[in-house]
Amino acid sequence: MHSDERRTTALVEAAKAGDVHARDELVHAFLPLVHNIVGRALDGHADTDDIVQETMVRVLGGLPGLRDPARFRSWLVAIAMNGIRRRWHERRQAPVPGLDRAADLADPAGDFTELTILRLGLSGQRRDVARATRWLDEDDRELLALWWLEAAGELTRAELAEGLGVPPQHAAVRVQRMKERLETGRAVVRALDALPPCPELTEILGSWDQRPSPLWRKRIARHLRACDACTARVTGRRGLAPVEGLLVGIGLVPPLGIAAVTADGPDLELAGHGDGTGAGPDATAGPAGAADGPAVRAGDGGGTAGRWTPGRGAAVAGVAAVVVLGAVALLVPSAPEARVRPERPVTAPPT
Repeated sequence: MHSDERRTTALVEAAKAGDVHARDELVHAFLPLVHNIVGRALDGHADTDDIVQETMVRVLGGLPGLRDPARFRSWLVAIAMNGIRRRWHERRQAPVPGLDRAADLADPAGDFTELTILRLGLSGQRRDVARATRWLDEDDRELLALWWLEAAGELTRAELAEGLGVPPQHAAVRVQRMKERLETGRAVVRALDALPPCPELTEILGSWDQRPSPLWRKRIARHLRACDACTARVTGRRGLAPVEGLLVGIGLVPPLGIAAVTADGPDLELAGHGDGTGAGPDATAGPAGAADGPAVRAGDGGGTAGRWTPGRGAAVAGVAAVVVLGAVALLVPSAPEARVRPERPVTAPPT
């Protein structure tokens, strides 16, 4: 076990034992990770901050039932992913939005891709990778949220697989397919940026509404395969660097604007969880379902452990609010393009 893993395990054990400062430190350490998972999966939707805060509340409420502190990170990722899936399910069940539900629509200013580029100072091929994520299929967003962090060194493949609720072998297949679509997206981004533009491609794009989509990704990629001039522009003289190498060590997007999560949780019930159970009524099921992971057994023993009830926070002295307003220490590179050099070129645009 690495030193940071040992430190996390020690923090979790202390937090389970009631150490308020350990709980505060856990929130401070892992809120940026949760913010990046949720933000990228929902592409900066207006619900992002709500789900991030709800996830941290569920984590803190479920700590007493976490059987294996060494699995804290995997458990945390599973809770975040299930929060995302619940929100997706709610949106699919909701009626078609009208003016009265405009607040529930995605905020263009919250585009997580743009936030990634601006807050991490991405440029060159790293910036192109971030922009290429806009061209992925909608079903890829959940996987992208975890794989991006795996490539950046923030998650392991085991944690990614547990977050998806699938075996590692299945996760590997899904990642490979998503990477192929991402590589195609990189080629599309370069083709659209090329100056002067390809006349034939310009004609093909005559009816395009300027919004990235899987349909237009396929149409543009079909042109790239048939156009030698566009192929040469896409690959360039040095080719495309491996995407994993571009993402290594670029850090987490700072979670600006998230209000606060208290170490002992809020003295109120979460919307949609009126039974007052912080870990949720489904806390004993596996991560593949609608539950928050097999390690949580909120309420075991018939007591109130793991439950948020009105006034419970007042019973614990020294409750501290942890506010994340961009002061979280992040590993943001000062020279993004100088951190990683390509190991081998890609000689042709992906298919």
